[in-house]
Amino acid sequence: MCGIVGLFLKDKTLEPQLGHMLTDMLITMTDRGPDSAGIAVYGDTSDGLAKLTVQSDQPDTAFDGIADHLAKTLDVKVTVSIKDTHAVLELPTDQIADARIALAKMDHDVRVMSVGDVIEIYKEVGLPKDVAARFNISDMTGSHGIGHTRMATESAVTTMGAHPFNTGSDQCLVHNGSLSNHNSLRRKLTREGVHIETENDSEVAAAYLTWKMQKGASLGEALQSSLNDLDGFFTFVVGTKDGFGVVRDPIACKPAVMAETDQYVAFGSEYRALVNLPGIEDARVWEPEPATVYFWNH
Repeated sequence: MCGIVGLFLKDKTLEPQLGHMLTDMLITMTDRGPDSAGIAVYGDTSDGLAKLTVQSDQPDTAFDGIADHLAKTLDVKVTVSIKDTHAVLELPTDQIADARIALAKMDHDVRVMSVGDVIEIYKEVGLPKDVAARFNISDMTGSHGIGHTRMATESAVTTMGAHPFNTGSDQCLVHNGSLSNHNSLRRKLTREGVHIETENDSEVAAAYLTWKMQKGASLGEALQSSLNDLDGFFTFVVGTKDGFGVVRDPIACKPAVMAETDQYVAFGSEYRALVNLPGIEDARVWEPEPATVYFWNH
């Protein structure tokens, strides 16, 4: 099952409502996958700074002094914003790689959810309405975002197994379906030096796209290549720093619907996820074609 939503805003005046609209869309998809949920929001950026969003099951201890620890280790200024089990660390972009190494050496169990100039990912086990409430997603501002509510068909029901998966800077993926060759592809990507943390087939798909783009492909080209290299059935919605893309496998057995107006482009696993969007009654609504790449960017 699983439910996917995505929203790309063309109209900047809607940006303060992004979190609210995404949350409403995702909650509507709850019965497609009630075991965990997550949302990626693409928000503001600061010149020369990047965001490192982390999670811990013991946030009271894990996040105590985390900014001071990184600041001292890296000799840079680090700011931290804590939201429940997640924290967003802001620090100079050229220190992100060293910050991840420093975090891995900490005594506390801290997991990286996302990294990039503008992306923040929040995900946990639980219903979409509860996950969104824990992180005040409805209050978040941004230009675009994607969300996922999961019914686990492979791998355990854990925070790390929830979507979205971030495998490249400001890039993330959500997936509805199941890949049949993800284990062989995981071994290939590992040999290529790509780091994959979970057993989830969706993270392999995300890592595959990252790897293709590292080799020089555009997102559109990487998505097109996935149609040849990934076996199984899938619908992918992929976020990047300035846009998002959609692709379905050649059979397209998983449901999907899109809507476009002068103000936004929206994606949902079912039309009911879109019915509360402004101007939906006048939108161009269609089912994305099989084996066809769609992409919008600012």
